This record gives sequence, structure tokens and C-alpha cells, in this order.
Amino acid sequence: MSIGGIEAGGTRWTCAVGGGSEVERIESFPTTTPAATLGRAIEFFAAVPDLEAVGVGAFGPVEVNRSSPRWGTITTTPKPGWRDTDVVAPLAAALGVPIALDTDVNAAAVGEWTYGAARGLDSFVYLTVGTGIGGGAFVHGRPVHGLLHPEIGHMLVPHDRRRDPFPGSCPFHGDCLEGLASGTALRERWGRPGEELDDPQVWELEAEYLGLGLANVVLVLAAERIVLGGGVGSAPGLLPRIRARLREALAGYLDSPRLAAAGIDAYLVAPALGPRAGVIGAIELARAAP
Repeated sequence: MSIGGIEAGGTRWTCAVGGGSEVERIESFPTTTPAATLGRAIEFFAAVPDLEAVGVGAFGPVEVNRSSPRWGTITTTPKPGWRDTDVVAPLAAALGVPIALDTDVNAAAVGEWTYGAARGLDSFVYLTVGTGIGGGAFVHGRPVHGLLHPEIGHMLVPHDRRRDPFPGSCPFHGDCLEGLASGTALRERWGRPGEELDDPQVWELEAEYLGLGLANVVLVLAAERIVLGGGVGSAPGLLPRIRARLREALAGYLDSPRLAAAGIDAYLVAPALGPRAGVIGAIELARAAP
């Protein structure tokens, strides 16, 4: 039998079939309209023999509470055309298999906890910095769900408007963490995408905001490790800058060797599974599908 996974990101969807940390078949395509994007995913899995289940890690906010009549629906997303889109029902109807669902960052966290940089840990946080910013928290080996799901990217961080007059890119909060430090914020503030920016000033400001956000994560969740992924998160030289800013923001308040100069490199780390963490985690979600 075959197990499928979808990393349903706001920029691209990646569909795969596989087991463990390996994938046997994979296809990635741009996130366009809901009908076209879901149609391509259905076409991919319809050609898979003996498909048993599919896991979906979706951009959000997404309703992850199975008892809700809106389970499987992307809700108040700022992505044009996707608000109130049910991603689960069309897949289930077309493929006739159980569908598991979580956020895209929680799926990546599942992948890293099962096979990657968070193996053996009781608690950790996966943060992805790309077009937007999202975070998945793992406690006692399970993703944290509650009222909805954590929205770490929308926390509020200090913003000195005299030094950085950019108002922020978030359509809901303006200068939340996502509004100040996402790939969208980089492009709108500096006029070019992150991959075209090489001015140290750009990346020092980026590291400052991410360091402040991660300091809040550390103080609130006290996670054993933070895994930082995403296209912006993997920018060359950014991770060491964020580590320095994180230690600066914490100001020595937490007396832990993991947060000291000698331990921080093993505390704030890159994903071991790289860009496939999300789709590998989605496959793992499918294994637990009811």
C-alpha cells in the first residue's frame, strides 16, 4: 500500500508518496487557484496504485479541529482566492481514502521529530520563514492544538519606527513578526526579494526581528530546541546572526547551557530534512489517519 503527503504551501504545493524519510515519487507545482491546485493534487494521487491515505500540511489559518463542521477549511488567509476554501472534502471525495490534516509547519515539525533535527526530544518548536512566518510547537511528542493552532508568526515584537519606518506587510496586524520579517516584508521594504539582497544591513535587521520573536518563543514555551526552516530562514549567514540576536534579547535571564555561547549552535538549528521536512511530515500524518 502507498501513503501520500501534501505540503500545501501558500506559494507551492508538493505532493509525494513514500515511507520513512524517503520519497518514491514527488511533484511540486505553484499554488494558483483552489480548483486548479487541488485538481493537480488529485491527478497526482489518482495515478498512485493502492493509495491508502493522504496527509495534508496546509497553509493557514486552517481549521484543524475534527469536531468542527469547518474542519479542513483554510479560513482567514490573506492569500487571494483561498479564504474559506475546503481542502479536505475535495481530496476525500475524489480519492476515496482517509485524509489527515494539520498546518504546514506542524507537518514539517512531525517530519523533523520523526526523522530529523528533533528526534528524541520531548519538546521543540519548528519555525518557517518564507513568504509568511509560521510556527509549530511540539510538546510531549504531539503538535500543540487548542483554540485553533499556534500562530507564532503573528506575535507582536518591538518595532522602532524611527529606525525602521516600514509599516509592515501583514494585512491584519501590520507590523507583527510576519509583517516585519517574512519574505513578503523583505520584498516590500527593500524593493527586491530576499535572494537578491546582499546588504549586511538587510540581514542584521532581519536577524534582529527574528531574534526578538524567538526570544518570546523560548520564554513562553521553554522548548528544548528550535528548528528554523523556510526559504528566508535558510539564507546564507542568517542563522548565526539570529543566534547572536536571540542571546542578546534573552540577556542572560535563562541560566541554561543550551542558550550559552557554547550551546546555542545546537539549540537553534536548521532542518535536518531540508525542504522536504513538510511533505515527509505530511506522509507521517497520513499514517495516523482515522
